Amino acid sequence: MRRAHKPLDVPAEPSGSPSRRAVLATAAATGAALAVGGLGTGTAQAAGDLTVRLVARPSAEAERLRLGQALRGSEFQTTGRYVPPATALRFNVLPHDGVVPTLWIGQWDYYGTVTEPRSYQLKPGANTVTDPYGGPVYFTLEGLGQRATVRFKSGSVPMPVFTLGSTTEADYQSLLDTYTDVPVVELHGPRSVVTLTRDGALLYRDEDHAALLRLLEQIIEAESDISGLDGSKPVHRPKAGGYHFTEVSVVPSGVGAYATHGYNGFPRAYLDRATTVEGLRTRGWGLYHELGHLHQQMAYKPSGLTEVTVNIYSLAVQRALGQPSNLLTVDPKTGLNYFQSARAKFGMAGLTYEKSFGAYEQLVPLRQLELAFGADFWPRMHKLVREENPQSDSTEAAKRYRALATYASRVAERDLTDFFVTTWAFPIDAEGRAELAALHLPRPTTDPATLTD
Repeated sequence: MRRAHKPLDVPAEPSGSPSRRAVLATAAATGAALAVGGLGTGTAQAAGDLTVRLVARPSAEAERLRLGQALRGSEFQTTGRYVPPATALRFNVLPHDGVVPTLWIGQWDYYGTVTEPRSYQLKPGANTVTDPYGGPVYFTLEGLGQRATVRFKSGSVPMPVFTLGSTTEADYQSLLDTYTDVPVVELHGPRSVVTLTRDGALLYRDEDHAALLRLLEQIIEAESDISGLDGSKPVHRPKAGGYHFTEVSVVPSGVGAYATHGYNGFPRAYLDRATTVEGLRTRGWGLYHELGHLHQQMAYKPSGLTEVTVNIYSLAVQRALGQPSNLLTVDPKTGLNYFQSARAKFGMAGLTYEKSFGAYEQLVPLRQLELAFGADFWPRMHKLVREENPQSDSTEAAKRYRALATYASRVAERDLTDFFVTTWAFPIDAEGRAELAALHLPRPTTDPATLTD
């Protein structure tokens, strides 16, 4: 299969990063049983027959286009089953409403030897599939609520699976001790699938996995909220299906994690922050960031902002968890936080947004828009962009910078020309400045560039 485009990589987080105060999610959620249109499978079944009931939902690509996002999310429906390499998997497919599912076998691992799951087109009735590499078994069923049933006959074995709301910690520990020959373990939440190697899962097997998955759900909710995915209109529904977080075998030197179509990848060295409650709650910026890539909208994301606008979502998670903002981190060499160090550069000769400011300093003006125009600034921005869904090619950086400035001004109902062009030296071209002028908006009563957390 063709690979997705190159992943979005982030540097490894320094191991000595300070812990930050947080609060744990308080809303409990329940998992789906036997993949009835959901993500989880409940307690793993004994070897032998297994029935999986599927409910169709829009494809990941259709959802990407509806949401105006850069990356496709996950569309897998889980089974909790593993098929060994070169083993004939036999099952029957019953497409109750005429839609036949697609089978997927394998794990995501962009930089690995075997890079992604393999897909198999199925037919109604008896099917036999032999995959050379083996791996977890998933299905996709594209449509709008149509139903299908898959009845496994032979060739697969249960994986150790913890499903929020239906698996107890004792049950999960027993599964880990029973299925010792299965090399893959999964954690299932209502909107999350965490796929781990057995060795990776055993590193932190003593965690409270219900608390971990509730925390992961809270993180997903925070990013959904800042994206304005409130269901107020069909276009503002959260994406169909969940988010897939997977342990990967290798990443390039200096990379801590990455995002690409379908999933977020985390190497073994990052699992202390992705699969422990305290690590995810206090040092999980990398996961917040990578999940953010699966929420970024294309319209105002030139390549120079790929690693900047993504942290709109990271900051939202920090606020939801009660953490102090990364933008308030003080550089011990200068004694300044990022608001202060950026402000010190205002008015410098030759100032340019992309070259004069560091990565966190570049995030400051995006936060200042919230401080100036309300906590709902970015939700409103996401909604307006989704409703109008402007199109641009990834090479059209000037057009996307224009979109950032004009959409932000429309949401703020203020002329932000001075903020973007004069103060922060964004590369807004003459066409963009003319578009801003044509809005005929009043100037802000308070300069957003003076605001700080």
